[in-house]
Amino acid sequence: MYSRGFASDNNSGVHPNILKALFEVNEGHTIAYGDDPFTQKAVERFKQIFGDGIEVFFVFIGSAANVLGLKALTQPHNAIICAETAHINVDECGAPERFTGCKLLTVATSDGKLTIAGIQKHMHGFGFQHHSQPKVISISQVSELGTVYTVDEIRKLADFAHSHNMYLHMDGARLANAAVSLGKGFKEFTRDAGVDVLSFGGTKNGMMYGEAIIFFNPSLAQEFMYTRKQGLQLASKMRYISAQFLAYLQDGQWNSTAQHANSMAQLLANRVRSIRGVTITQPVHANAVFAIIPSAIIPELQKEYFFYVWDEERSEVRWMTSWDTTPEDIERFANLLENLMKKQVL
Repeated sequence: MYSRGFASDNNSGVHPNILKALFEVNEGHTIAYGDDPFTQKAVERFKQIFGDGIEVFFVFIGSAANVLGLKALTQPHNAIICAETAHINVDECGAPERFTGCKLLTVATSDGKLTIAGIQKHMHGFGFQHHSQPKVISISQVSELGTVYTVDEIRKLADFAHSHNMYLHMDGARLANAAVSLGKGFKEFTRDAGVDVLSFGGTKNGMMYGEAIIFFNPSLAQEFMYTRKQGLQLASKMRYISAQFLAYLQDGQWNSTAQHANSMAQLLANRVRSIRGVTITQPVHANAVFAIIPSAIIPELQKEYFFYVWDEERSEVRWMTSWDTTPEDIERFANLLENLMKKQVL
């Protein structure tokens, strides 16, 4: 068994309530490909959260949720505007470009969040046949730098997109962490704020696998069943995804796990902030802590607690907390970091 490190919330195990739901749904036979009662109940649960007049499609992984959701909004001659650090730009192996045919237009940011001012440089060439036509603004909530968009920030981006006949897409891989950080319900900072298509993630917050693509305008999803099938994301035994979402969305399960992960990040940040030579580089809004530490101690620290180096030139690292991170994990990690820092000074 591996120790709990700080590399990614993907590295954590599956919450016992999710495992229980998988066990309970594993009885008898039911119709495949989403025509089972569990999937219908899961869709209804999402409608209770976000309101009627939406379309919900379950897929296996977050990259597929992003790519297929974006494909539904675009034609190959379009362009998608995103932050330079966005998952669709950095960590999806060119899949958005390959499957949508679109050009990604990136914006450099200091905190991972797009602004209208930053987007403006790409707002040209409309109607000019030699240029890719901007069609989607894609944001991550939580951003890849651990920061969270406010409701007002999202609404301004949505209004801006819609005023230019564009759409707003949200990568919600850590949507629960954002909801806890904002103290808001999911609907308030997605549908109510003008988001058109949402990738709703649960894998990073205690689920085994499974994501939901939610269309707040059903007309955008008219032929999406075929897009999902061609994208190899139509699960035959879909009840195993749906059952997880039913458990995840029941009795505040998503809230308790995200609340814990966020609080552990605050604990970690507060603990390491007092260590001489450690500089925290981003606000800790959710369950990520970004910090600059001496490059010489990173290999020794990683031997005990694996994590990723975010920016080698700056010696900036990323520490992620999870639903199962404990205060003892943080204290042991901080003590090791502090001891290595002292040796570095000597």
